[in-house]
Amino acid sequence: MTTTALVVDDEVDLCRLMQITLTKMGIKSDVAYTLSQARTFWQDNDYDFCLTDLKLPDGSGLELVKEISNSSNIPIAVITAHGSMDLAIEALKLGAFDFVNKPLELPRLRQLVENALKVIHQDSEIQAAPECSPEQKMLDSRLIGNSAVMHPLKNTILKLARSQAPVFLSGASGTGKEVVARLIHDLSPRRDGSFVPVNCGAIPSELMESEFFGHKKGSFTGAVADKQGLFQQANGGTLFLDEVADLPLAMQVKLLRAIQEKTVRAIGDTKEVPVDIRILSATHKDLSQLVQDGAFRQDLYYRINVIELKLPTLNTRRDDIPVLADHFLAMIADDWQLESPPSLTMEACERLQRHDFSGNVRELRNLLERAVTLAETSYIDVSHLGLPDIETELVNTQEQNHSSAIDSSELLARNLENQIDVQSTDQSTKDGEQVIQSSRNIATQVEQKATNLHPYRTNTNHYPSMVQHSSTSNDSSSTNVASTHDEESLLDSTAQQETSKDISGLPELFDGQLPPQGLEHYLQEQEKQLIITALKQTGWNKTQAAELLGTTFRSLRYRMKKLEISEDAFD
Repeated sequence: MTTTALVVDDEVDLCRLMQITLTKMGIKSDVAYTLSQARTFWQDNDYDFCLTDLKLPDGSGLELVKEISNSSNIPIAVITAHGSMDLAIEALKLGAFDFVNKPLELPRLRQLVENALKVIHQDSEIQAAPECSPEQKMLDSRLIGNSAVMHPLKNTILKLARSQAPVFLSGASGTGKEVVARLIHDLSPRRDGSFVPVNCGAIPSELMESEFFGHKKGSFTGAVADKQGLFQQANGGTLFLDEVADLPLAMQVKLLRAIQEKTVRAIGDTKEVPVDIRILSATHKDLSQLVQDGAFRQDLYYRINVIELKLPTLNTRRDDIPVLADHFLAMIADDWQLESPPSLTMEACERLQRHDFSGNVRELRNLLERAVTLAETSYIDVSHLGLPDIETELVNTQEQNHSSAIDSSELLARNLENQIDVQSTDQSTKDGEQVIQSSRNIATQVEQKATNLHPYRTNTNHYPSMVQHSSTSNDSSSTNVASTHDEESLLDSTAQQETSKDISGLPELFDGQLPPQGLEHYLQEQEKQLIITALKQTGWNKTQAAELLGTTFRSLRYRMKKLEISEDAFD
């Protein structure tokens, strides 16, 4: 039987080109130049698939996509001009099979038509065996469970498998996102192609571009041969981007272009290579929140999140736990080459159904592997599961929730108290608190510097100096200040102590007069005296003297040369 197609576009030359291409592929086609003509053709004839432009003289191609998708399962592809990707994504959400960009490239058009023919052939096989098709058997054997939440999930997977639209799988860790991604690929017309999974968080950022797009020999140090990237490996198949939220922003820009243009360029190459892939992505993080926080590009988010499929947690499908347990036990027996698969007792099965699975299906399998290891017979009891009593688990859960609620309440109360204190305290009190805090910080820093630890010394020596004396006086002053109850006297005494601390280390200035030789000469003399004092206390060990003064060895040596300080002059 001859395949028929409906082509809808207002450009006569483009319609003629598509009609010639379809004829060479053995497909009979009708051409409509307006939306009204397309509706008339669709009502009067039976077509196997449809190609439509999005912008028509008397309406939008999105209306035709919506009408055809709601009334039949016929694959419909859209033709979009460059720059109208948002309309193409909207068409995919309405049920379009795929899209092709203008200017129209014949190889890309042929790929699209071939994928549509595979979908048509797949649908005919399902209609021939409506009771139990091979696709339904595959779905039931690999996606275990018949609970209420699983039936709509399986139906959605069958619909998504027919489409070429990017799918975003969201759900908690351990819910089986990669299992669903493989199912979508194996049920799709791309089943003969490669399924290439990649964990985006496991690739170093420096190698990410080479891993995704490949490189040419000699393009960088260590590139001893040409290498195909993940996009080239998945050509004709499906690329699964697991943990896509971990992609760095620089790589998100390059990935966006590859998805939008469906072309990639290897590192060191001069031309782009077209690729025919379908993008599936997944993450356990809240991608929309990352977009709001600026950690994920919004345009890439809309490219990969054309259709979102949320996977249920194991706690929402507890009725499937016995079936899942039997499935995993059979897999464990096969992998471990056991004579017969172990089985759960009724008590163990009930205990599993009442357990709170934070790790979902992955946690269930780990529990069963541990139980099979600990069980001495082929029967797994509650004791082999290693789970706490149900009462203890409930109490722990309630205590954790209560503790988190208390912590949140205390934190909120503290924040409110801080805000009230800040608003009610006058500026003088703020200044006093800052003075006290600064004195404490200075004392702490001086104590750390006076410790005199050095990587080349095996013991710790303490050298008496004016710095240590200052730190001791500061500590005692801080204690006296803290014991003062009157706030005004506290501020006055603190200010006096800060002033006395600042001038305690310097000699008196000529009975209160200014230095006759100027400030610069006076400061150099004081610096020289401090350096000489530190050198004498350490036996002219420059490294230890530098630590005592809180500076570096190179800085001390420079200052000694500048101030003309030498050991020979003071012998």
